[in-house]
Amino acid sequence: MRKDGFRLTRIDRYIIRKFLGTYIFTILLVIAITVVFDFNEKIDHFIGPNATATTHGIIFDYYLNFIPYFSNLFSPLFVFIAVITVIFFTSQLADRSEIIAMLASGISFRRLMRPYLISATIIASANYVLNAYIIPPANVIRIDFQNTHIRDKKVSSARNIQLEIEPDVFAYFDRYDASSSMGYRFSIDKFKDKELASRLTAQSIKYDSLYTWTIIDYVIRDFDGMRERISAGTRKDTTLTFMPSDFLVSESDCETMTMPQLARHIKRQKERRLANIQLFEIEYHLRIATIMSFFILTLIGASLSSRKMKGGMGLNIGIGFALSFSYILFSKITSTFAISGYVSPMVAVWIPNILYLFITIFLYRKAPR
Repeated sequence: MRKDGFRLTRIDRYIIRKFLGTYIFTILLVIAITVVFDFNEKIDHFIGPNATATTHGIIFDYYLNFIPYFSNLFSPLFVFIAVITVIFFTSQLADRSEIIAMLASGISFRRLMRPYLISATIIASANYVLNAYIIPPANVIRIDFQNTHIRDKKVSSARNIQLEIEPDVFAYFDRYDASSSMGYRFSIDKFKDKELASRLTAQSIKYDSLYTWTIIDYVIRDFDGMRERISAGTRKDTTLTFMPSDFLVSESDCETMTMPQLARHIKRQKERRLANIQLFEIEYHLRIATIMSFFILTLIGASLSSRKMKGGMGLNIGIGFALSFSYILFSKITSTFAISGYVSPMVAVWIPNILYLFITIFLYRKAPR
């Protein structure tokens, strides 16, 4: 049979239109409902007697940035709904034995998957560009609006902070309060050849700007073998290569960073041996792993529904629903384990993809040839 290269047939274009059309329609429908419910929930903050937000701010600062954020947040769910539509359509072809007829005419099942994979590629590409570069700056505006006019969720304090500010130089806070820019029971330990060379302890430390700090009521101990030299003072202006933003981390901070910013932040925090980077690592790997999820869900739906089964298309839809929903649920569960520190963020994010990839391969091989 003559090969058609990458030329799309009428049925190819029909499946692509059906897939993408359902995906976009689902997003628009769900977003419209969500905006109504969200506005109703926050109506007191928007038009109540104590409201501080303007109409311009509500529309352009909040909802204009809320829509892409929400669309991306539930994108796997929207893909799942689109896949169910594809299952319904493909099951109809299978029930009428049209797929068998296509395969008998020389069209391979691999060729039959082309429109499904093209659709998944379009969705995955758009999702990644939005998630990696467009939505994070929009989230900055949205979160700032929320903190100012709805509910301030900024992290204003932290306890038991330990970080490596330079090689072999470690800083420690018992407590830091952002409202007063003050840290309490502060210390810096400097090591040389794995031995303590100097220790500074202070009752408090005040953050000024950038890397400028003021150490208050401090004592410095310098060690030289068995000898110890002690000096003390009431105030000391100094430069320390860290800022409060390095350890005052909220759950939404990772959502405001583009992919390059996330990579730099994770690298920097690892160098400082900070333990509060799980959310950032999960976000980083999730943005990449989500690309694969679109192809997995799509192939599961198309492969599952291409066979004519005794239970009809209802059985195909039921199995597809169970597999897709369990995939999304499993992804959430493994991310929770990563946040708790039971598994590494990379392993937690990729385990669902790897597991369901085997399911996808199994269903693909069981599809008619």
